[in-house]
Amino acid sequence: MKKIVLLAALAALSACSKKSDEAVPAAAETPAASAAAAADSAVGSYDVKMADGTMGKTVINADGTYTDTDAKGAVVKGKFAQKDGKDCFDPDGDEPEMCWTVEPPAADGSFKATTPDGKMTVTVTKAK
Repeated sequence: MKKIVLLAALAALSACSKKSDEAVPAAAETPAASAAAAADSAVGSYDVKMADGTMGKTVINADGTYTDTDAKGAVVKGKFAQKDGKDCFDPDGDEPEMCWTVEPPAADGSFKATTPDGKMTVTVTKAK
């Protein structure tokens, strides 16, 4: 469950980052190029605050991969992409991809990301 929360936070961060850099992909772009461009706009490290107050960290890399680390140090890696206006995290292995809905950023730059079922919301802040 905490993996999902970290993923949500990352999604939210990438959505905040992409607002000013967002561009319509050219018709000639391949899906891989589009995914790399989306990941590039969200590249960075983010602190993710769960509903219970525990903290995790998400890192989105320029190559379209991500790493989530929860409060206990457990690590999940996978691929990041933006699809249909949502930030999607596809963990390595058998876990399914999850696409998070991201709210517009607050005045302090933090934003909220919500799971597809609406049952969990995390607060994401760019790491300093």
